[in-house]
Amino acid sequence: MGELIVIRHGRTEWSLSGRHAGRTDVPLTDAGEAAARALEPRLARRDLAAVFSSPLSRAMRTAELAGLSSAKPDPDLLEWDYGGYEGLTAEQIRESRPGWDLWRDGVVPGDTDHPGERLQEVAARTDAVLDRIRPLLDEGDVAVVAHGHLARVLTVRWLGLDASASRLLGHPHPGSLGFLATEDGQPYISAWNVP
Repeated sequence: MGELIVIRHGRTEWSLSGRHAGRTDVPLTDAGEAAARALEPRLARRDLAAVFSSPLSRAMRTAELAGLSSAKPDPDLLEWDYGGYEGLTAEQIRESRPGWDLWRDGVVPGDTDHPGERLQEVAARTDAVLDRIRPLLDEGDVAVVAHGHLARVLTVRWLGLDASASRLLGHPHPGSLGFLATEDGQPYISAWNVP
């Protein structure tokens, strides 16, 4: 059985500054493009049965530069819709909401383009992705190019945990890899945050 390879897109100006970039289509920086290119040799050695990507340009460009030109856009891999917190840092949010924690407190509604999303809605999207991917793993590895918070939710759902357990995983660095596998029918994380 293949592994599920979870790729976080390369660095953007917003990831560098800690701003929440959910649905805003922020481009990769030069360093983000270089990190994506650096993934190609490692991914070229894998037997990939399929590749899926968030449709946002930072993810699709990462896939392209990493040699994954066959990536199919999947809207279920979009980052969490941060609603009214789109573009803000955690520090800015805590100025008006002391003690705020994304995993516990969620987001507030935003404008029409950023209505916001509950954690369980993000989990439902990742569950749909996993339902489509699991059968493909019989044919080889499957790669997904996604976003930081979405990758954490996808991973804990792979493990069969509640989405709130995502807080237990370190935030994947831009341009990093995670490897999800099974042993004796049980899911596990074989590697996380691999540069």
